[in-house]
Amino acid sequence: MASHPINATKYVANDERMHWHDKALWFVREKRDKAAHGIPEWEQLRSYASTIKTHTMNKMDFYLEEFEKNATAKGIKVHWAKDAVEHNEIVHKLLKEKSVKKLVKSKSMLTEECHLNPYLEARGIEVIDTDLGERIVQLRNEPPSHIVLPAIHLKKMDVSDTFHEHLGTQKGNDDPTYLTRAARASLREDFLTAEAGLTGVNFAIAETGGVVVCTNEGNADMGASLPKLHIASMGMEKIIPRLQDLGVFTRLLARSATGQAITSYTSHFHQPVEGGEMHIIIVDNKRAEFLANEKYRQALNCIRCGACMNTCPVYRRSGGHSYEHVIPGPIGSTIAAFKEPEKHSSLPFACTLCGSCTNVCPAKIDLDSQLYNHRQDLAQAGHLPKSKMLSMKIMTYLFNRPKLLDFAGYVGRKVVPKLPNFLIYNKFNVWGKTRDIPEFPEHSFKELYEKMKKEEREENDK
Repeated sequence: MASHPINATKYVANDERMHWHDKALWFVREKRDKAAHGIPEWEQLRSYASTIKTHTMNKMDFYLEEFEKNATAKGIKVHWAKDAVEHNEIVHKLLKEKSVKKLVKSKSMLTEECHLNPYLEARGIEVIDTDLGERIVQLRNEPPSHIVLPAIHLKKMDVSDTFHEHLGTQKGNDDPTYLTRAARASLREDFLTAEAGLTGVNFAIAETGGVVVCTNEGNADMGASLPKLHIASMGMEKIIPRLQDLGVFTRLLARSATGQAITSYTSHFHQPVEGGEMHIIIVDNKRAEFLANEKYRQALNCIRCGACMNTCPVYRRSGGHSYEHVIPGPIGSTIAAFKEPEKHSSLPFACTLCGSCTNVCPAKIDLDSQLYNHRQDLAQAGHLPKSKMLSMKIMTYLFNRPKLLDFAGYVGRKVVPKLPNFLIYNKFNVWGKTRDIPEFPEHSFKELYEKMKKEEREENDK
């Protein structure tokens, strides 16, 4: 069972790392705010995006069938995969038919979700991630820690050491330009020698039967254009109805993700390259279960911008790897808790319920409400630790008895501050391990309120 509190404790033990990670993500959040404020109709765009997505989810079957029909008419072969296993089997079959031994892959969180890389590598196929951040973590044998900034947890010296070990760069040279050129030289050779390319899909347009991929490095274009075989892996929620709807999402995506007006490359793929083949694999992998659940289905509206991670105070301070899920942060927490509640029962509690994630989400997903609902569902299903369940039962008992609550508050204010530290800071006080008990006020809010009302009455009686 994954445990975010344990993983986060290890992460924050390195105080310097925690603070620069926090600062780096908040810098991206600030860029997002500036970009959003530059568009007067920003909130209308968010509302429109939410409406389009919700409408599409309600007619998912219709739009997916329309997409398949139009894509097939353009010479694209469409495949359907019910889960990660089927997706990986389809990819391997397509590669095996063409005797492919080397695959270049642009960033795709779906293939991370399906664990495609180890699946293909175990079958003798070399997989090269071509997004710079993805390539860095691949060389380090690490998963991405962020869906847009996969290597945000690393400093440039970490990258320098990694490239020295795997690419033969100068030891200790952490100049970003030098490291980027070294990666480019290595990847260019991979592009030229690969026999197939695989891309993710940001948007699939039912009206045209084509897919759109958004990148800042052009790696998807290279991988889809140079080899004769292009495979696009697509979660079925990536479908949108019309070409004109695309403009809404492209205006929101880059601004929400990195504060850019638009990604450097917004590439449309509507047919195979000349003399080549293009295949699109539409994957369910429990997305249909989301659709059937009124409480959580809105999570499918996600356009994978990462804005909720950049703003989340818990994610920024605990790092993406603490979540032990392919997608971290608020959106990852609700997805993980829905798909594997017992394994990821701690993630909905890795949240302050501040609502900042919902506030910045371009598709207006009710993330804080979903995480709150997950807490109730996990408790009812018995997936919480006994210690947490016991404390919740005690608090429920206390809150349901106002007089007892008043007495407990009085004891807390008058007695606890006078107790010796060893009675307060012990193994039963988990919060006290890293926090000081705050100073108690002399009076409770209830007492102050009653005093205020009494003074008002006396004043009125004069």
